[in-house]
Amino acid sequence: MNPKLVFWVPAALRMGLILAGVAILWWLFGATPALIVAVIMMGAMVFAQLNYLYQLSDWLDDPQSAKLPDGWGAWTGIFSRLYRLRRDDEKNQAELTEWLARFRQAMHLLPDGVVIMDDVLFLEWCNPAAEAHLGLRNDRDKGMRVTNLIRSPEFMDYIILGRYDQPLTLSFRERKLIVHIIPFENRRQILVTHDVTETERTEMMRRDFIANASHELRTPLTVIVGFLEIAASEDLDAATRMAHLKLMTEQGHRMQHLIEDMLTLSRLESVDHPLRPEKIDTRTLLEQVLRDARALSSGKHEISLEMEDVAVQGNYDELHSAFGNLASNAVRYTPAGGSIRLSWSDSEKGAKFVVEDTGIGISPEHISRLTERFYRVDKSRSRETQGTGLGLAIVKHVLLRHGGNLSIKSEAGKGSSFTVCLPKI
Repeated sequence: MNPKLVFWVPAALRMGLILAGVAILWWLFGATPALIVAVIMMGAMVFAQLNYLYQLSDWLDDPQSAKLPDGWGAWTGIFSRLYRLRRDDEKNQAELTEWLARFRQAMHLLPDGVVIMDDVLFLEWCNPAAEAHLGLRNDRDKGMRVTNLIRSPEFMDYIILGRYDQPLTLSFRERKLIVHIIPFENRRQILVTHDVTETERTEMMRRDFIANASHELRTPLTVIVGFLEIAASEDLDAATRMAHLKLMTEQGHRMQHLIEDMLTLSRLESVDHPLRPEKIDTRTLLEQVLRDARALSSGKHEISLEMEDVAVQGNYDELHSAFGNLASNAVRYTPAGGSIRLSWSDSEKGAKFVVEDTGIGISPEHISRLTERFYRVDKSRSRETQGTGLGLAIVKHVLLRHGGNLSIKSEAGKGSSFTVCLPKI
């Protein structure tokens, strides 16, 4: 039915009933009583309409707390439609609130910084990543000009030039950021920051690794190629030829060890080789490490092993590689006649493997960088000891896979102590 008819038909019926009643009273009692009744009934209707208008006005002032009346006549339909509108509005409001909460949660979890500004760069909102990247505080800096908060000449030039089609690479607060400003709406701008500090560091490590690996491989290759050229161009006596072959063999073994260590590092870092822990026979493992260290020493050092019964889980070969690297380093950097002590014991922090030596020691400024790939305290001496420069890097990655850690104590000229802690069973 037409909504207008729904409103007008009941009103017309009520007016018709009132007029019919007044006409009957007029016919029965005369004009005066009929007019009095008519005035009273019309006044009651006007009062009812005014009352409903008052209640509607009261509800419009505070739709949330005021209650809609049931209504009478045409007001029943009006209040019913208003109730449906309020119910739909509350539903839409709830959905909007939910979506806003999801948006804020997504913005809070986003690794990139997001700053919302107006057209004159006053801060309206920023997420936690932007606070970390740029040193902003959403509660403290809201309403302040962003150029007054980010004190950087490069950023100011970027703002002044207004060439927002290209991002800005910005070094700020010991971070390297990619900054991009995106205009949106008529009077809003979004500043997006992407932290590439770790990416740059990884790229630098990759370049250094390639350069160092190339350098380490070039030296033995140069020796081998040089001796081969001499052997091809000159007639050498048997003693000289044997000496050259011995040196080439040593350099070949050096390259082989280097490649094996690089492959080990690659395997330790690969997600395709997850750790499958098993209970380790620590006695067999440590006795093998002891035998390897004594074989490398060739009787030049006093090497001892102390053991307690402490069980751990892990990969036997990886732990043998880590412990063996620590023991072999102690042998290489301890002068002949020195002593090396290996120990396996229980502690509050877990199972503890310690390698102590009376070697040349390490200066404090080098200790924090010892586990970097190819880092050498003394490059000339490391060549004499035939080290690859990757041993402690392998130790670090093995311990990361096993939930362990490495601590180093050393003093130049007074020896070193390397301590490994592993979770015990």
